[in-house]
Amino acid sequence: MSVIVTDTGFQPDDWQGGVDLPSDTDPSALPEVLEAQGVRIDFPSFSDGRGFTLAAQLRRLGYTGRLRARGHVIADQYAMARRAGFDEVEISEDLAARQPEDQWQARADWAAHSYQQRLRG
Repeated sequence: MSVIVTDTGFQPDDWQGGVDLPSDTDPSALPEVLEAQGVRIDFPSFSDGRGFTLAAQLRRLGYTGRLRARGHVIADQYAMARRAGFDEVEISEDLAARQPEDQWQARADWAAHSYQQRLRG
């Protein structure tokens, strides 16, 4: 069972299918998924940031559908995931127990705490 993290907290999983992309997806293949209603990008390790790059590239290409990070994303990375273009993060129940909802919620105001905002004053 999975737990879905959004800006409003933990949610039940309601994924109805879509395209699953591994973190090593060739960026040249991204235009092929632009019409998908949902795209899940795997994070095999919290130290593997390729999924953030794929998400940002999809959004730059004009993808407007649901974009989900799945796997080893930790609460400290939630703001980065949102800024990269993810709508939500799918984590295991074990990770949700180790990093409860309040740890994720502390990072939910992701737009207000970017370094760009601090530089703009």
